[in-house]
Amino acid sequence: MKALYKGQPAEVWEISKTNERPDWVKRAFAENYLYWLDDHVRILMAGLNSSLTENLKIGAVGTVGGGYAMYPLGYLGDYLDVTNHRVVSKARFLKEYRVLDSKA
Repeated sequence: MKALYKGQPAEVWEISKTNERPDWVKRAFAENYLYWLDDHVRILMAGLNSSLTENLKIGAVGTVGGGYAMYPLGYLGDYLDVTNHRVVSKARFLKEYRVLDSKA
């Protein structure tokens, strides 16, 4: 869905096993950037943004031969904000975001 966070547009998904998934969520599951572990989702944030420049800015890439991955977990009812690379609780989402379009 589309929402505003701090006055800026953001793409978000309410983490659920049953709600409609936008194309970027379907693609992320297909490419294993999102992966169900019981009732929560393991999230590879670096994979959700294909821009190397942006990944370098947020520190989501490692070094040759070493490296690391960021795997935050999102629980049912949490929101994944792919634009701002964050997982937020439902209470925080309702407080900090304004939904623009729940269909996208």
